[in-house]
Amino acid sequence: METDLLSYYEAIERASADMLAAARAGDWEQVVRIEGACVLLISQLKQAARDDALSTAGAQRKAKIMHRILVNDAEVRHLAEPWIEQLGQLMKGKSHTLH
Repeated sequence: METDLLSYYEAIERASADMLAAARAGDWEQVVRIEGACVLLISQLKQAARDDALSTAGAQRKAKIMHRILVNDAEVRHLAEPWIEQLGQLMKGKSHTLH
């Protein structure tokens, strides 16, 4: 059903908003946990999408949801850049001590 399919998109949107909240709080472990949950939701969405199609109105709703997901994702990525850089520096330091 179309409502079931859209519910997956909505769940992914909620998860992206939760990831953004965690990123704003600097809780990167929580971001990673939520990202794992998103992987599962996306897998379920792909399966559901094989069986269902969206109406024109449903496709428009999906587009709006996807836009919000992309906006959230972009902000999470922006917030993550310093953390990723710091992690990279830590990994470089550890690789030097291992050799």
